[in-house]
Amino acid sequence: MTHLGVDTIQALPKVLLHDHLDGGLRPGTVSELADAVGHELPAAPAGLADWFARAADSHSLVRYLETFAHTVAVMQTAEALERVAREAVLDLAADGVVHAELRWAPEQHLERGLTMTQAVEAVQTGIDDGVARAAADGRTIRAGQILTAMRQADRWTEVADLAIALAGDGVLGFDLAGPEDGFPPGRHDGVWRHLAAHQVPVTIHAGEAAGVDSVAEALHTGQALRLGHGVRIADDITFGPGDAPAELGPVAHWVRDQQIPLEVCPVSNTQTGAAESVAAHPITRLKELDFAVTLNTDNRLMSRTSMTREMMLLNTEAGWTLEDLLDVTVAAAWSAFVHHDERRTLVEQVIVPGFQKIERAQL
Repeated sequence: MTHLGVDTIQALPKVLLHDHLDGGLRPGTVSELADAVGHELPAAPAGLADWFARAADSHSLVRYLETFAHTVAVMQTAEALERVAREAVLDLAADGVVHAELRWAPEQHLERGLTMTQAVEAVQTGIDDGVARAAADGRTIRAGQILTAMRQADRWTEVADLAIALAGDGVLGFDLAGPEDGFPPGRHDGVWRHLAAHQVPVTIHAGEAAGVDSVAEALHTGQALRLGHGVRIADDITFGPGDAPAELGPVAHWVRDQQIPLEVCPVSNTQTGAAESVAAHPITRLKELDFAVTLNTDNRLMSRTSMTREMMLLNTEAGWTLEDLLDVTVAAAWSAFVHHDERRTLVEQVIVPGFQKIERAQL
């Protein structure tokens, strides 16, 4: 197995489908925005990045999610939302990301008087500014929003209506996040028919903290076209020893047969306890079994990660090759919430040529 250098991986074109806007702030931005609104942070600016990383590395999803109290608190004005979105796009572009779908929950950003529509418009202004600035720096990136409704709240219909109203104006789809246990998609099952009737694609967090039943409901009740994380689908697979064939259960068969994309986030999954390590993460076995695996960051601040780091760890710890990384990048591009012709252009004119350029440089 050949270890790929960081410069090699940094230069690869990348597609990111699962990245939380409120989980990707720069530590310095958190400090500055907190000062501006008088929010007390748990650590001094110099130690803030370490505090987020320690909390995220607790192997507790509950504690991991508690870190968002601080990022959400400083994202309550249009100016703050614009800044965070702009910096997210610039940071991703610098990491080689050419297509990014940034998800966030507008309902959590209304404490200082914004409406959800105003909040979404502010984020889109920041995204558009980031794309333009990246282009001025010679980097091409396309980015859009996925609007998230929180499972434990009852604003699903409001967020869905907003996604429908702003589809085509930077909003790419709808997401459901928050505690999986006790808050199934069936709580408001009319939302899914409403979104489908207006051709708004859906991704649902499932198969992260809960198991196969959560995945099944996301697919069959929530009509999800992608699964946020989805790694617990491995619970429905019996892996034989060595080269023995794996036995798939009915839900695993369905996910693979329909090529439902899995938005897998290896570093985050190891931190929340969904996997023991990147080396032992089910992403490798799932890819070998021809599941539609995509690679993602989840929360770059909390997990102290990037697409380059995720790829590096899979290369060094799980033996992934350049071809493996190309496979998941192409899978992500074909799973993006954009039109088919845009996906084809992304694959054929950006990703494949970009990987071929790197491969030729290695010869």
